Amino acid sequence: MMNKNNLTVSHLHVSYHGNEVLRDINFTIETGKLIGIIGPNGAGKSTMMKAMLGLIPKDSGGIEIGGRPIQEIRKKIAYVPQRSNIDWDFPIVVKDTVLLGTYPKLGLFRRPTKKDKEWAIECLAKVGMENFANSQIGELSGGQQQRVFLARSLAQRAELFFLDEPFVGIDVSSEEVIINILKSLRDQGKTVFVVHHDLTKVEHYFDDLILINKELIGAGPVDRVFRPELMQAAYKTPLSMLGSLGVGV
Repeated sequence: MMNKNNLTVSHLHVSYHGNEVLRDINFTIETGKLIGIIGPNGAGKSTMMKAMLGLIPKDSGGIEIGGRPIQEIRKKIAYVPQRSNIDWDFPIVVKDTVLLGTYPKLGLFRRPTKKDKEWAIECLAKVGMENFANSQIGELSGGQQQRVFLARSLAQRAELFFLDEPFVGIDVSSEEVIINILKSLRDQGKTVFVVHHDLTKVEHYFDDLILINKELIGAGPVDRVFRPELMQAAYKTPLSMLGSLGVGV
């Protein structure tokens, strides 16, 4: 398990076709926490997560953990994309989807062992989906699909987890299962980043927040970031309207 370190993002700039999407993002967050990435629609939350992971090009910027470039610990990172970015018609059963999580540690030309397959089923059990092991992934509900992809990330035995909008379009019981697992990972000393949009849950779900709207508005403990003046700056919403977003005023 990783020691507690800092994750540092320095001077992160991202643009698409000449349009600036993220401008000079700088923050340092302690690892071993459950961290929400929040901001209005179009703020660049998913873009920032993908840029941090090297999944999309960036104009400039560095991402380090404990002083090491994030690329050096690629195998310790699990990423769960937005459900809308996944081809649910791809013909694969649930247990094989989860088994894919073991591949980064297998290396070239090695096949999953019996132990790997047992571990995949164990990860399915952690998310309450073991009874669906032989179902086609496309036949599941949105919440069930999200649980399966979380199980796949658990199968990686990762130290850092990045989830992009995991609670969108899922049922209440699946959301509860998922947040409890994420809190459990945090309690084991792992680091979890979640792009999140429901501000009413922020104080119950996260230790720290990263608040952006194309540039950084605030980063740090929830009680320091989830404040009316910062939320107003990010959401361009009058103070009188912030109560409807779940922000105490």
